[in-house]
Amino acid sequence: MSTRPRFDQAGAVSRQRDSFERSDAMSDPLVVLYDRGAATPGQLGVGLADLGPLVFAVPDTEHTRQVRPVLARLGEVVDLSGDDAADLAAVRALRPRGVVTYTEQLLPVAATITEAMGLPGHDRATAHRLTDKFLQRERLRSAGVDPARSVLVTEITQWDDAIDRVGLPAIVKPARGQASRSTFPITDPVSAARARAAIRGQGRWVVEEMLVGRDYVSVESLSGPWGTRPIAVTGKLPLLPPFRETGQFWPSTLDPGAEERIAEVATASVDALGVTAGITHTEIKLTETGPRVIEVNGRLGGHIAELAARSIGVDLVRVAALSALGRAEPPTLLRPDRVFFQHNAQAPAGAVEFVGVRGAAEVRRLPGISGYRPYVRPGHRLGRGEMTYPLDLLSGDAVGHDEMVDIISAALKRLEFEFLDESGRPFHARMDTFGE
Repeated sequence: MSTRPRFDQAGAVSRQRDSFERSDAMSDPLVVLYDRGAATPGQLGVGLADLGPLVFAVPDTEHTRQVRPVLARLGEVVDLSGDDAADLAAVRALRPRGVVTYTEQLLPVAATITEAMGLPGHDRATAHRLTDKFLQRERLRSAGVDPARSVLVTEITQWDDAIDRVGLPAIVKPARGQASRSTFPITDPVSAARARAAIRGQGRWVVEEMLVGRDYVSVESLSGPWGTRPIAVTGKLPLLPPFRETGQFWPSTLDPGAEERIAEVATASVDALGVTAGITHTEIKLTETGPRVIEVNGRLGGHIAELAARSIGVDLVRVAALSALGRAEPPTLLRPDRVFFQHNAQAPAGAVEFVGVRGAAEVRRLPGISGYRPYVRPGHRLGRGEMTYPLDLLSGDAVGHDEMVDIISAALKRLEFEFLDESGRPFHARMDTFGE
C-alpha cells in the first residue's frame, strides 16, 4: 500500500511540491479571474495563500455573488465589467505579477490581459483557438496533428451540406461550450433531423467527424519556457449516452509505453495551438488507427486538482498559479501505485428539480471510499441542454482497477436519488455506470 500524500499545516500538499516550483520574491499581487470552474475558493485559499497578495477579479454571476464573502476573506475582490478595454485598465492598475484563471469562459479575458502586459499565459489568438472548437479543429488539421473533418454551421441552410461533407457518424456541438453541453450524436437521418431541430437559430455550431473507439483518456500537461510536458494520463469511467461523463481515475488502464505515446499526441496538439504557459487538459479517443484528439482545453480540467492532490501529492491549482508567475518547473509523467478514482452521478433525462439523495452516510462508511460530497441541494433546478450535470463527487482508492469498479458499484447500489419531472411528479433513480 502506498503512503498517502502528506499535507502541511496550511493544508497545502507538500509531497512533490518542490519538483514543480522555484522560489521568487513577492510584492505585487497575483490576479485570479474567478467564476465557477476547475478550482473552488477553498482550493484557491489552500494553494495560493503563500504566493503573495491575491486579487480576485470576478464577473457578476449568481455563483460569484454567492462566494464573494469567501473570496473577500482570501484577498481583495474587484469586478469585471465585461468590457475588455476597461477590464484591462483595471487589472493593469493593480500591477499584477501574474494573471491566472481556472474558468473556461474567462480564458479570453485572461489572454487579453496577459498579452497586453507581457505576462506568462495564452495570447489572444491562442485563447481563441482553445475556446472555439471549429478554429481548434482547423489548426490541428493544418498542423498535421489530427485530420478529423469539421464544418462550421452559422445558418440552418448550411446543415445538409455540412452533413454531406463530414459524413456519418458525426457529432454536432456549439462552437463554444464545455461539459458536453448541447452535444448531439448523429448516426442516421432520424438523429440528424433531431439535431437540426435543436440547433435552429442558436448561433455557431460545429459538425465534425465522430471518433469511434473503445475508450478515451485525458492528458494533463504543463507548458513553460522548456516546452510542454505531460503531468499524467487520466483514465475515464464509461460515458452515459450520449456523452455524459461519469468519472475518472489515476493511473489509467494503459501501460506506461502507451501512456507516453498518447502524451506525445497531446503535446503536439497543445504546441500546435500556440500554448506557451499554463496547464492544459487534452481529451484523446483511443481508436483502431491510434490516438485521436477530441479537444484541447486551455485550463485545468474539472476535478483534476482533487485527484492529483489525493493520489500524487501535487496541488495543480497552485502549479497553474506558479506558471502564471513564471515560477513553475517542468514536471515528469507521474503514476500513483494505487488506483485513485472519482465518480459523478448524473441527473437522468426528464429530471428538472433535485429533491434529495438517500444512502450518503452509509456510502461514506464503505471500505475504499474516502469522501462523498453532494453538489446540489434539495430544490435545485437542473439545467436544460447540459449533457453533463454532476450531482455529487464520490472519491476513493483501490489496489487495482477491478477493485475500483467493485467499490464504485457497491456505493451506487446504496445511493437513491429523488427528482421532480416537468409536471412536478416525483421519481426515484439509481445510477448504473457499469451496466450491471
